[in-house]
Amino acid sequence: MAEVVVLGGCGAVGSVVVKTLAGQDTFSRIIIGDINDARAREIALQTDAKKVSAVYVDAEDPRSIRAAVSGRDLVINCIGPFYKTVKTILQTVIEAKINYVDVCDDVDATLEILGLDQAARNAKITALIGMGSSPGATNLLAKFAADSLLDETEAVDIFHAHGGEPVEGEGVIGHRFHCMRIDIPMFLDGELRHVKFFENDGIALRQTFDFPAIGNNIPVYPYPHPEQVTLPKYIPLKQVTNRGTVLPHEYYSLIADMCRLGLDSREPLEVKGRTVIPYEFAMAYILRERQRILKETGFGRQRGCCSVVVTGKKAGKYRQYRFHMASQSQALGEGTGIPAAMGGILMQEGKILKKGVLPPEGCVNPADFIGLISKVMGFDKKKGSSEEFGGVIIQEVDETGKIKNIDM
Repeated sequence: MAEVVVLGGCGAVGSVVVKTLAGQDTFSRIIIGDINDARAREIALQTDAKKVSAVYVDAEDPRSIRAAVSGRDLVINCIGPFYKTVKTILQTVIEAKINYVDVCDDVDATLEILGLDQAARNAKITALIGMGSSPGATNLLAKFAADSLLDETEAVDIFHAHGGEPVEGEGVIGHRFHCMRIDIPMFLDGELRHVKFFENDGIALRQTFDFPAIGNNIPVYPYPHPEQVTLPKYIPLKQVTNRGTVLPHEYYSLIADMCRLGLDSREPLEVKGRTVIPYEFAMAYILRERQRILKETGFGRQRGCCSVVVTGKKAGKYRQYRFHMASQSQALGEGTGIPAAMGGILMQEGKILKKGVLPPEGCVNPADFIGLISKVMGFDKKKGSSEEFGGVIIQEVDETGKIKNIDM
């Protein structure tokens, strides 16, 4: 009778984790842990009243976290922004000696919680961090290519784009502001460097990318995700980059412009006798304009794609492998939540045994992850798609530039 608690199970990502786990037999009980306990109970009833239940949890209160996770077999953490919440949650889970999975995509928070590695090993538990889309699936596909498809691996370049989600909250936009303000790591020419989003070194790394199911020549920007820091520790590489965007392009440009102008500031301003917080104004304005932009661009339903491009040599010749995780009907929640659920399943099935705080490439066998894709996603190899997800498109590029699709 295995039990898992999904912290933040009411959110766009956490709710997908709950739904995905409820459709599998690994856990007999799934508990939604969320500060919105009324919504958590509602989701539990809608998902599977016999299998799913709810518990209140305040991510900033260790006692509340402890009460929510106590006695469980596994904790899956989807409560963001991670740079604010993840350390407190992970410390509490380690003290409770419970295995753990999260989808932390903040590089600064990742570096901080990697410092809890010894504590996790002392507690004899595994904390699998960054098990979403990027990071997460990206790390494992890169490692799969390096281990099984190439003799030498030189570069891993990650690209992601999503947009059109039915709801977008202040926390998501605040996270984008954060990503545009902090130093962005890039592993270039065999060493870790840091660039600024709005300065020349960051601007130089902007480019366009062709995404299946999304479109061609999509502008993408440097992103401070953890892959650039963790992948070179497990794969000999000269380069790891990460670039992404939010669609439509006009919407992401609006967020970037607001941030560049300093409207992400929380320092009060006096405007005609009234106190105004630039950050609060920016949030209200961006959320209002998002609806206008989606309507005027005719964006349609949500969609997303995350691509991993791995370059190296095979039998002494140039080879490149491109992995595209694309969907024409799903976006952020599914792309991140499904891999997190898969990480939880692999953990409970005893296929992740290494102890400590570890990124996916440090403790997950890529073959185990890939083998679970069809089962969890309902992917039909004969049809090449599923109702919810377009599957993984794999392309091989040879030394002549010829591109061909290959089977996993």
